[in-house]
Amino acid sequence: MSLNLQSTDFELFDVPERFAQDADALQARWKALQRQVHPDRFAAQGAAAQRMAAQWSARVNEAYRRLKNPLQRAAYLCEINGQGIDAERNTAMPAAFLERQMQLREALENAEHPDALQAIETEFTSMSQQAFSSLARQIDEQQDWLAAAQTVRALMFLDKFGTELARRRATDARH
Repeated sequence: MSLNLQSTDFELFDVPERFAQDADALQARWKALQRQVHPDRFAAQGAAAQRMAAQWSARVNEAYRRLKNPLQRAAYLCEINGQGIDAERNTAMPAAFLERQMQLREALENAEHPDALQAIETEFTSMSQQAFSSLARQIDEQQDWLAAAQTVRALMFLDKFGTELARRRATDARH
């Protein structure tokens, strides 16, 4: 195998180191890489070759999982450009964003009608889309890694809220 385990995900997939990616191209490259490194291809070469192929297969899957998910891809780009996300310790967010998050969570908790849930979902979707648009500019146009890392952390908050919103919708649908 001529692949390098130390390659970045972008190098491994032979795609530009950018936030904007073509999902179909990523999937096609993943399939091609998996065909190249699948352990079954190395069955005749012994256990060591199969173990190495299994390592490669896991590495390719890990890279694909990270590259195909916009939030994970953005966090990875920040990290490889020297601005770790550190979401567990760095939770500082603009006050207006935190206040809006609290308002949305309270509205979700108090929503009693499907129309109220729809309004919350509409606002959540708009906030997410705006944040992803900002993120694309911060990374691909400005290379502003500090701002991008903060936007990634904001999107992590939104992602958790989206999970709560989906759970609420599922609960309400059952009743």
